Amino acid sequence: MYDDEDLISLLDGEDLESPLDRLEPLTAEVEEYKPNPDAMLALLEDPQTQQRMLAARAFCELEDKRATPHLIHLLTDTCPLVRVSAAYAIGRNPHPDAVEPLIAQLNIDWNGYVRKGIVWALGNCRDRRSLMPLAVALKTDISAVRLWAASSLAQMALVSYEGVVGAIPPLVEALVTDPVGAVRSNCAWAIGQLCRELPSNVVYATAIDALIQAFAEDEDLGVREDAKASLLGVGDPRGLQLIETLEQEGWF
Repeated sequence: MYDDEDLISLLDGEDLESPLDRLEPLTAEVEEYKPNPDAMLALLEDPQTQQRMLAARAFCELEDKRATPHLIHLLTDTCPLVRVSAAYAIGRNPHPDAVEPLIAQLNIDWNGYVRKGIVWALGNCRDRRSLMPLAVALKTDISAVRLWAASSLAQMALVSYEGVVGAIPPLVEALVTDPVGAVRSNCAWAIGQLCRELPSNVVYATAIDALIQAFAEDEDLGVREDAKASLLGVGDPRGLQLIETLEQEGWF
């Protein structure tokens, strides 16, 4: 069993994996075991840190609207592993009431794993209010958070046209300037998702230009491949022509 010090030690570092990947399963037969929602709801308010964490993790698998107010409360828990579990659980149980508390905690939480879980949850909430906090996280946070912020911005495709238009500029900027290849790759993928929802206008043209530049010039093979996949997925004639030309000339 973890004590508070052990729980916090699991959250050190800045890798790109999910924080939940480091935890042991709830049971040895996790695939066959489904937690009891009523029992887990009660444990969300348990005085023991370990019990709150396990209950929050249970709702990463369970969908139950009754858990939402409890999970929102746990976003400010003193233990970071409880907070990150609550964030991921909200991502599995998204609700409009959770958006403002998620944004508030994103702005103040010192732990990168927690912020990463929060940006993932904000994306799943698919709410226009998430746009600006995700854009700021993509520009200013650590690499693990930036990576998930890029993916979450792609969810604006399911929110509104205004959300799509607002998400494109920060993604384009990060695709061009972010120093981490994995973040640029996620930006390329996200831009491809968003471009499918855009008419042929200035914003669309800017996004396609950025994908073409990434495909032709980025030093990271993974970024080039994701940019190519996005161009193919969008079906933009300029992008398709460039891909065909460069491949015929043996560039790739």
